[in-house]
Amino acid sequence: MGRVALVTGGTRGIGAAICKALQKAGYNVAANYGGNDDAAQAFKKETKIPVFKWDVGDYVTCNEGIVEVENQVGPIEVLVNNAGISRDAMLQKMTHEQWSEVIRTNLDSLFNMTRPVINNMRERGFGRIVNISSINGQKGQLGLVNYCAAKSGVIGFTRALALESARKGITVNAIAPGYVATDLLSGVSEEVMKAIVGQIPVGRLGEADEVARCVVFLAADEAAWITGSTLTINGGQFMD
Repeated sequence: MGRVALVTGGTRGIGAAICKALQKAGYNVAANYGGNDDAAQAFKKETKIPVFKWDVGDYVTCNEGIVEVENQVGPIEVLVNNAGISRDAMLQKMTHEQWSEVIRTNLDSLFNMTRPVINNMRERGFGRIVNISSINGQKGQLGLVNYCAAKSGVIGFTRALALESARKGITVNAIAPGYVATDLLSGVSEEVMKAIVGQIPVGRLGEADEVARCVVFLAADEAAWITGSTLTINGGQFMD
């Protein structure tokens, strides 16, 4: 019987790739999603991975959703906090709603998802928490003050929780992907995309599967001595 892994934002893009990679590695995977029912049902049909809909920005619904997952799939041993959105604007034009939506989904969600599972992980003496940050949480980016603030916060959350959890058999790590070919980039113009790729030393966007393989590595039992780390995967665009 494989370990149980829950992936937020798990039915599309990087999240879907993470779910498939964990399933292939022998985990019993559950995928959370927030809004796109058609995509979620298509993912479920393709993978046979159970899907669960709730808003990761809401603490109460996270608690309820986690109970449902554990009742149906089993105690959560691996948590991948992947869910994220963007609401881009320069700060002087950014609305409070744009700020709050991103902070709520991209940063508050880490507390909302991790708080309900951390005590059981501590009691069992095992846990793997992998938080998806971003290159833009490391270096900053024009027009993404909200997103960069949230993704920087992901790294701080990761390091602090790693210190708290290390003696309980729980590792907490972050992955900071660069620009990956997903729906998040679908609205970017050809000119801007050319400029982005031009800044990447390997000369291409990343693939979701490449990020997923990093999650599988950090989730493994054998990764017990890796905690508090941020694994950068960005084609050499930013080195920290």
